[in-house]
Amino acid sequence: MIELDDVHLSLGRGAAHVYILKGITLHIGRGETIGLVGPSGSGKSTLLMAIAGLERPDRGKITVDGTDLSRLDEDALARFRGARIGIVFQSFHLIPTMTALENVAIPLEFAGVKDAFERAAAELESVGLGTRLTHYPAQLSGGEQQRVALARALAPSPAILVADEPTGNLDEATGESIVDLMFALKRRRDATLVLVTHDLGLAAKCDRTIKLRSGQIEALPQSAPELTA
Repeated sequence: MIELDDVHLSLGRGAAHVYILKGITLHIGRGETIGLVGPSGSGKSTLLMAIAGLERPDRGKITVDGTDLSRLDEDALARFRGARIGIVFQSFHLIPTMTALENVAIPLEFAGVKDAFERAAAELESVGLGTRLTHYPAQLSGGEQQRVALARALAPSPAILVADEPTGNLDEATGESIVDLMFALKRRRDATLVLVTHDLGLAAKCDRTIKLRSGQIEALPQSAPELTA
C-alpha cells in the first residue's frame, strides 16, 4: 500500500536548512497498522506528512496505493489525498465557526459528494456523537473533538489513515477510548493505519513498530527484513 524508496527530505534554507529524513526505505502492506516511534526531532511526523503528500521529498520515491506522488501536481495531489488518505492531528484542527456536522461534511463537499451531510451524520453516529451534530468545537470536550476529527478523516472512506500523536492532547482514559475506536474503525474498513506516538503501549498494539532516530530507521524488526534506511 505504501512504498518509500531512499527518501531524503530537508526543510528550511541557508543557515536554517535541516536534513530531516535521510534515506528512508519502507514498505507498508495493505491493511497493516504501523507505529512510528522515536525521540522528538527524529523525523516521525515529517515521515508521516511525506506519506500523506503534505511534504515533498528532495529525492527518492513515495508510492501510495500504486500512485507515484512525485508525478502529481499540487491540485492532483490534493484530490488524491482527499479521496485516499485520512489525516488525524494531535490538535484536532477543527474549524471553530462550524458545527461538528459541518466539519465532517467539508471534505465530502469538496469531493462533490451529493449526500455529504447525510454521510457526515452517519460518520458522527459511528464515533458516538450522533446527538452532538449541531455543537461547535468549543462546546465539545477534547475527546469529543478528536472523535469529530476521526469522523472527518474517515468520511471519504480512505484506504489509508495517518494519525500524528492522536492521543497527545487527551487524558489517559480518553486517549485509550479514542485508540480503541480508531483501531475498531480501521479494522471494520480494512484500512491501512500509520500513526506517530510517544506512547509505547499504543505502539505495541500495532502490527509493527518502526523506530526513527536522526531521520533514519534505527532498528529493524527481525520479522520485517525488507525495511532499510
